[in-house]
Amino acid sequence: MALTFTRHSLVVIVGALLLQLFFLAGLAPAAAAAGPTGQVTVFWGRNKDEGSLREACDTGLYTMVVMSFLNVYGARGGEYRLDLAGHPVGCIGGDVKHCQRKGVLVSLAIGGGAYSLPTNQSALDLFEHLWNTYLGGGGGKGAVAAARPFGDAVLDGVDFFLDRATPAERYDVLATELAKRGKPPRRALHLTATTRCAFPDRGAARALATGAFERVHVRFYGGGGGGDDNCTVYWEDAWDRWTAAYPRSRIYFGLPAAPAVAEEEQDGRSGYVYPKTLYYRYVPELQKAANYGGFMIWDRYSDKQSGYSGYVKNWA
Repeated sequence: MALTFTRHSLVVIVGALLLQLFFLAGLAPAAAAAGPTGQVTVFWGRNKDEGSLREACDTGLYTMVVMSFLNVYGARGGEYRLDLAGHPVGCIGGDVKHCQRKGVLVSLAIGGGAYSLPTNQSALDLFEHLWNTYLGGGGGKGAVAAARPFGDAVLDGVDFFLDRATPAERYDVLATELAKRGKPPRRALHLTATTRCAFPDRGAARALATGAFERVHVRFYGGGGGGDDNCTVYWEDAWDRWTAAYPRSRIYFGLPAAPAVAEEEQDGRSGYVYPKTLYYRYVPELQKAANYGGFMIWDRYSDKQSGYSGYVKNWA
Protein backbone atom coordinates (compact mmCIF):
# COMPACT_ATOMS: atom_id res chain seq x y z
CA MET A 1 0.00 0.00 0.00
CA ALA A 2 1.43 3.38 -0.99
CA LEU A 3 2.25 5.79 1.79
CA THR A 4 0.75 9.25 1.60
CA PHE A 5 1.84 12.31 3.53
CA THR A 6 -0.13 15.43 4.23
CA ARG A 7 1.62 18.77 4.18
CA HIS A 8 1.29 18.92 7.97
CA SER A 9 2.88 15.49 8.47
CA LEU A 10 5.82 16.41 6.23
CA VAL A 11 6.45 19.53 8.28
CA VAL A 12 6.42 17.46 11.48
CA ILE A 13 8.86 14.87 10.05
CA VAL A 14 11.29 17.48 8.73
CA GLY A 15 11.16 19.34 12.02
CA ALA A 16 11.96 16.17 13.96
CA LEU A 17 14.92 15.42 11.70
CA LEU A 18 16.29 18.93 12.16
CA LEU A 19 16.00 18.62 15.93
CA GLN A 20 17.96 15.36 15.79
CA LEU A 21 20.68 17.01 13.70
CA PHE A 22 21.00 19.89 16.15
CA PHE A 23 21.14 17.44 19.04
CA LEU A 24 23.87 15.37 17.39
CA ALA A 25 25.83 18.50 16.52
CA GLY A 26 25.75 19.47 20.18
CA LEU A 27 27.25 16.11 21.07
CA ALA A 28 30.13 16.50 18.60
CA PRO A 29 33.33 17.07 20.59
CA ALA A 30 34.92 20.49 20.37
CA ALA A 31 38.70 20.83 20.32
CA ALA A 32 39.80 20.06 23.84
CA ALA A 33 41.60 22.74 25.80
CA ALA A 34 45.25 21.91 26.37
CA GLY A 35 45.32 22.91 30.02
CA PRO A 36 48.66 23.10 31.87
CA THR A 37 51.68 21.55 30.16
CA GLY A 38 54.47 22.48 32.58
CA GLN A 39 56.61 23.65 29.65
CA VAL A 40 58.90 26.67 30.12
CA THR A 41 61.55 27.65 27.58
CA VAL A 42 64.26 30.19 28.39
CA PHE A 43 66.87 31.95 26.26
CA TRP A 44 70.42 31.73 27.59
CA GLY A 45 73.68 33.23 26.33
CA ARG A 46 73.01 36.97 26.25
CA ASN A 47 74.84 37.99 29.44
CA LYS A 48 77.99 36.51 30.93
CA ASP A 49 76.65 37.20 34.44
CA GLU A 50 73.62 34.95 34.01
CA GLY A 51 75.49 31.87 35.23
CA SER A 52 76.38 28.72 33.36
CA LEU A 53 74.14 26.58 31.22
CA ARG A 54 74.48 23.83 33.83
CA GLU A 55 73.26 26.19 36.54
CA ALA A 56 70.21 27.14 34.47
CA CYS A 57 69.26 23.49 34.03
CA ASP A 58 69.84 22.70 37.70
CA THR A 59 67.15 25.18 38.76
CA GLY A 60 64.44 22.76 37.62
CA LEU A 61 62.54 25.70 36.13
CA TYR A 62 63.03 25.03 32.43
CA THR A 63 62.15 22.24 30.03
CA MET A 64 64.13 23.77 27.15
CA VAL A 65 67.09 26.16 27.07
CA VAL A 66 67.79 27.99 23.81
CA MET A 67 71.38 29.17 23.44
CA SER A 68 71.59 32.45 21.56
CA PHE A 69 72.91 33.18 18.99
CA LEU A 70 74.58 31.90 15.87
CA ASN A 71 74.36 35.47 14.65
CA VAL A 72 76.51 35.65 11.51
CA TYR A 73 75.80 33.46 8.49
CA GLY A 74 74.87 33.67 4.83
CA ALA A 75 77.71 36.08 4.01
CA ARG A 76 80.06 35.59 1.09
CA GLY A 77 83.05 33.54 2.08
CA GLY A 78 81.00 31.29 4.34
CA GLU A 79 81.55 33.14 7.60
CA TYR A 80 79.73 31.76 10.64
CA ARG A 81 79.94 33.28 14.09
CA LEU A 82 78.66 32.08 17.45
CA ASP A 83 78.04 34.81 20.05
CA LEU A 84 77.36 33.64 23.61
CA ALA A 85 78.23 36.93 25.33
CA GLY A 86 81.59 35.86 26.67
CA HIS A 87 80.67 32.45 28.09
CA PRO A 88 83.66 30.07 27.84
CA VAL A 89 82.75 27.79 24.96
CA GLY A 90 85.01 24.98 26.17
CA CYS A 91 82.74 24.30 29.15
CA ILE A 92 79.48 24.19 27.26
CA GLY A 93 79.68 20.69 25.79
CA GLY A 94 79.74 19.11 29.24
CA ASP A 95 76.92 21.36 30.37
CA VAL A 96 74.81 20.36 27.36
CA LYS A 97 75.14 16.69 28.27
CA HIS A 98 74.38 17.46 31.92
CA CYS A 99 71.17 19.27 30.94
CA GLN A 100 70.11 16.46 28.63
CA ARG A 101 70.61 13.89 31.39
CA LYS A 102 68.21 15.96 33.50
CA GLY A 103 65.63 15.88 30.71
CA VAL A 104 66.17 19.49 29.60
CA LEU A 105 66.36 20.06 25.84
CA VAL A 106 69.17 22.33 24.63
CA SER A 107 68.76 24.17 21.34
CA LEU A 108 70.65 26.82 19.35
CA ALA A 109 69.01 29.98 18.01
CA ILE A 110 70.01 31.40 14.65
CA GLY A 111 69.55 35.13 14.12
CA GLY A 112 70.15 38.18 16.26
CA GLY A 113 72.90 39.76 14.14
CA ALA A 114 74.32 40.04 10.61
CA TYR A 115 72.57 37.27 8.75
CA SER A 116 70.72 36.49 5.53
CA LEU A 117 69.69 33.50 3.43
CA PRO A 118 69.18 35.00 -0.02
CA THR A 119 69.49 31.78 -2.05
CA ASN A 120 68.75 28.08 -1.86
CA GLN A 121 72.47 27.41 -1.79
CA SER A 122 73.05 29.71 1.18
CA ALA A 123 70.31 27.82 3.04
CA LEU A 124 71.89 24.47 2.20
CA ASP A 125 75.29 25.76 3.30
CA LEU A 126 73.87 26.87 6.64
CA PHE A 127 72.19 23.50 7.05
CA GLU A 128 75.53 21.73 6.51
CA HIS A 129 77.21 24.02 9.03
CA LEU A 130 74.54 23.44 11.69
CA TRP A 131 74.38 19.71 11.09
CA ASN A 132 78.11 19.10 11.19
CA THR A 133 79.03 21.64 13.87
CA TYR A 134 76.24 21.42 16.45
CA LEU A 135 73.89 18.59 15.55
CA GLY A 136 74.22 14.93 14.62
CA GLY A 137 76.57 15.13 11.67
CA GLY A 138 80.31 15.46 11.36
CA GLY A 139 82.46 14.53 14.30
CA GLY A 140 80.55 12.66 16.99
CA LYS A 141 83.01 10.84 19.25
CA GLY A 142 86.49 12.22 18.86
CA ALA A 143 85.31 15.33 17.01
CA VAL A 144 87.93 17.96 16.33
CA ALA A 145 87.35 20.81 18.79
CA ALA A 146 87.82 23.47 16.13
CA ALA A 147 85.12 21.87 13.99
CA ARG A 148 82.69 21.23 16.85
CA PRO A 149 82.99 23.89 19.57
CA PHE A 150 80.99 21.75 22.01
CA GLY A 151 82.95 18.59 21.23
CA ASP A 152 80.84 15.47 20.80
CA ALA A 153 77.78 17.00 22.51
CA VAL A 154 74.80 16.96 20.14
CA LEU A 155 72.21 19.71 20.50
CA ASP A 156 68.52 18.88 20.48
CA GLY A 157 67.31 21.45 18.01
CA VAL A 158 67.43 24.78 16.20
CA ASP A 159 65.39 27.91 16.86
CA PHE A 160 64.65 30.41 14.06
CA PHE A 161 64.84 33.90 15.63
CA LEU A 162 64.40 35.99 12.51
CA ASP A 163 63.85 39.62 13.48
CA ARG A 164 65.67 40.93 10.40
CA ALA A 165 64.64 38.35 7.84
CA THR A 166 62.76 39.35 4.69
CA PRO A 167 59.92 37.35 3.09
CA ALA A 168 62.10 36.34 0.13
CA GLU A 169 64.81 34.62 2.17
CA ARG A 170 65.04 30.83 2.01
CA TYR A 171 64.43 29.74 5.56
CA ASP A 172 61.88 27.30 4.18
CA VAL A 173 64.71 25.38 2.50
CA LEU A 174 66.69 25.31 5.74
CA ALA A 175 63.67 24.12 7.76
CA THR A 176 62.90 21.38 5.26
CA GLU A 177 66.46 20.05 5.28
CA LEU A 178 66.65 20.06 9.08
CA ALA A 179 63.27 18.33 9.35
CA LYS A 180 64.46 15.52 7.07
CA ARG A 181 67.30 14.76 9.49
CA GLY A 182 64.99 14.63 12.49
CA LYS A 183 62.86 11.73 11.29
CA PRO A 184 63.11 8.18 12.70
CA PRO A 185 65.25 6.18 12.99
CA ARG A 186 67.49 9.21 13.54
CA ARG A 187 67.56 11.15 16.78
CA ALA A 188 64.70 13.65 17.12
CA LEU A 189 65.53 17.19 16.01
CA HIS A 190 63.30 19.85 17.58
CA LEU A 191 62.58 22.81 15.31
CA THR A 192 61.21 25.96 16.92
CA ALA A 193 60.58 29.50 15.72
CA THR A 194 60.52 32.68 17.79
CA THR A 195 58.31 35.32 16.17
CA ARG A 196 56.92 38.75 16.87
CA CYS A 197 53.29 38.79 17.92
CA ALA A 198 51.89 40.67 14.91
CA PHE A 199 50.34 38.11 12.57
CA PRO A 200 51.72 37.11 10.18
CA ASP A 201 55.42 37.50 10.92
CA ARG A 202 56.45 38.02 7.32
CA GLY A 203 60.08 37.15 7.87
CA ALA A 204 59.19 33.75 9.30
CA ALA A 205 56.02 32.98 7.33
CA ARG A 206 57.72 31.11 4.51
CA ALA A 207 59.54 28.82 6.92
CA LEU A 208 56.44 28.26 9.07
CA ALA A 209 54.45 27.27 5.98
CA THR A 210 56.57 24.12 5.69
CA GLY A 211 54.83 22.68 8.75
CA ALA A 212 58.21 21.56 10.09
CA PHE A 213 58.06 23.43 13.41
CA GLU A 214 56.89 21.63 16.52
CA ARG A 215 56.89 24.85 18.59
CA VAL A 216 56.35 28.54 17.90
CA HIS A 217 57.38 31.05 20.59
CA VAL A 218 55.33 34.20 20.02
CA ARG A 219 56.94 37.26 21.61
CA PHE A 220 54.33 39.46 23.26
CA TYR A 221 56.90 42.17 23.93
CA GLY A 222 59.51 44.05 21.95
CA GLY A 223 56.95 45.74 19.71
CA GLY A 224 54.48 43.90 17.55
CA GLY A 225 56.51 43.99 14.39
CA GLY A 226 55.06 44.29 10.92
CA GLY A 227 53.85 47.81 11.71
CA ASP A 228 51.50 46.51 14.43
CA ASP A 229 52.55 47.32 17.98
CA ASN A 230 49.02 46.81 19.35
CA CYS A 231 49.22 43.03 19.59
CA THR A 232 50.97 43.33 22.94
CA VAL A 233 47.86 45.17 24.17
CA TYR A 234 45.19 43.18 22.27
CA TRP A 235 46.98 39.96 22.96
CA GLU A 236 43.88 37.74 22.92
CA ASP A 237 43.25 38.48 19.24
CA ALA A 238 46.88 37.90 18.31
CA TRP A 239 46.99 34.67 20.34
CA ASP A 240 43.86 33.36 18.61
CA ARG A 241 45.38 34.08 15.20
CA TRP A 242 48.60 32.25 15.96
CA THR A 243 46.94 29.20 17.49
CA ALA A 244 44.45 28.95 14.62
CA ALA A 245 47.08 29.38 11.90
CA TYR A 246 49.40 26.60 13.10
CA PRO A 247 47.23 23.91 14.71
CA ARG A 248 49.95 21.26 14.37
CA SER A 249 52.50 23.35 16.26
CA ARG A 250 52.56 24.01 19.98
CA ILE A 251 52.26 27.76 20.52
CA TYR A 252 54.18 29.32 23.41
CA PHE A 253 53.40 32.71 24.96
CA GLY A 254 56.64 34.72 25.07
CA LEU A 255 57.23 37.07 28.02
CA PRO A 256 60.07 39.18 29.42
CA ALA A 257 61.25 38.15 32.88
CA ALA A 258 61.45 41.74 34.17
CA PRO A 259 59.93 45.17 33.39
CA ALA A 260 63.32 46.61 32.47
CA VAL A 261 63.73 44.08 29.66
CA ALA A 262 60.37 44.94 28.15
CA GLU A 263 60.97 48.68 28.39
CA GLU A 264 64.38 48.38 26.77
CA GLU A 265 62.92 46.31 23.95
CA GLN A 266 59.93 48.59 23.34
CA ASP A 267 61.29 52.08 23.88
CA GLY A 268 59.34 52.47 27.11
CA ARG A 269 56.20 50.51 26.18
CA SER A 270 56.32 47.54 28.52
CA GLY A 271 55.17 44.08 27.55
CA TYR A 272 55.83 42.86 31.09
CA VAL A 273 52.96 41.05 32.83
CA TYR A 274 52.94 40.93 36.62
CA PRO A 275 52.66 37.39 38.01
CA LYS A 276 49.26 37.94 39.64
CA THR A 277 47.84 39.34 36.39
CA LEU A 278 49.37 36.49 34.43
CA TYR A 279 47.74 33.91 36.66
CA TYR A 280 44.25 35.40 36.85
CA ARG A 281 43.91 37.06 33.45
CA TYR A 282 46.22 35.40 30.96
CA VAL A 283 46.64 31.75 31.93
CA PRO A 284 42.93 30.78 31.77
CA GLU A 285 42.60 32.26 28.28
CA LEU A 286 45.87 30.88 26.91
CA GLN A 287 45.20 27.34 28.06
CA LYS A 288 41.86 27.18 26.25
CA ALA A 289 43.76 26.62 23.00
CA ALA A 290 44.16 22.97 22.07
CA ASN A 291 47.71 23.67 20.89
CA TYR A 292 48.82 25.81 23.81
CA GLY A 293 52.42 24.82 24.49
CA GLY A 294 53.63 26.75 27.52
CA PHE A 295 55.69 29.89 28.14
CA MET A 296 58.87 31.27 26.65
CA ILE A 297 60.91 33.54 28.94
CA TRP A 298 63.41 36.20 27.85
CA ASP A 299 65.99 35.79 29.23
CA ARG A 300 67.95 33.75 31.79
CA TYR A 301 69.87 36.75 33.17
CA SER A 302 66.70 38.74 33.91
CA ASP A 303 64.92 35.65 35.16
CA LYS A 304 67.74 34.94 37.58
CA GLN A 305 67.37 38.46 38.99
CA SER A 306 63.57 38.53 39.17
CA GLY A 307 62.63 34.91 39.89
CA TYR A 308 59.81 35.25 37.35
CA SER A 309 59.90 31.63 36.17
CA GLY A 310 59.48 30.50 39.76
CA TYR A 311 55.89 31.70 39.40
CA VAL A 312 55.36 30.74 35.78
CA LYS A 313 56.50 27.14 36.26
CA ASN A 314 53.62 26.51 38.67
CA TRP A 315 51.00 27.60 36.14
CA ALA A 316 52.49 26.66 32.76
